[in-house]
Amino acid sequence: MITLYSKATSNGRKASIMLEETGLPYTVHPMALEKKEQKKDWYLAINPNGRIPCIVDDEGPNGQKVTLFESGAILMYLAEKSGKLVPEDPVARCEVLNWLFFASGHVTHTGMGVHWQVRCRDNGEDHPHLGVWQEENNRVYGILDKTLSGRDYLAGEYSIADISAYPWIYRWQMQEIDLGKYPNVKTWLQRIGNRPAVQRGLNIPPRDDGL
Repeated sequence: MITLYSKATSNGRKASIMLEETGLPYTVHPMALEKKEQKKDWYLAINPNGRIPCIVDDEGPNGQKVTLFESGAILMYLAEKSGKLVPEDPVARCEVLNWLFFASGHVTHTGMGVHWQVRCRDNGEDHPHLGVWQEENNRVYGILDKTLSGRDYLAGEYSIADISAYPWIYRWQMQEIDLGKYPNVKTWLQRIGNRPAVQRGLNIPPRDDGL
């Protein structure tokens, strides 16, 4: 059985959406981030980085228990375990890996930077780098929009690359993005958001604040 340690944040949703898409059986341990549960000794023994998501698979390769604590690694592992959402063709696989790492790096970290600065501003705290992060975030959206011209998904077919990017693009309003400037991203966002597994995964573990 797979245990998912998570909260329904942008990074946490990558793992829950993927688990819903694959149909692999799993249980959820909701993490109380507001209480710093992710910094407790018991969790640091599982994930030394002290963040979410993290999965523990009691039935990993060769029947051994395995732990994965980076969202990109989790997506790759679940894709290989299930045989879904990563192509076998080596050329197509390279394209998926390109966009998986782009999403894990640029999409994730620019989105996170904007969120951090927006929260600082809204709390009346210093936010001197908000403009810099937003400029970079718009550059990233521009790359995504150009890539999605003429294709439905980042790597051509729906894959773990899309799952990695979606939960951050899903928060475009908090990032104060003018989505009208990126019509291909807008239709991609709607296309993925219509998937039942994505709709379920966005609310695992459940949260009631609508974020």
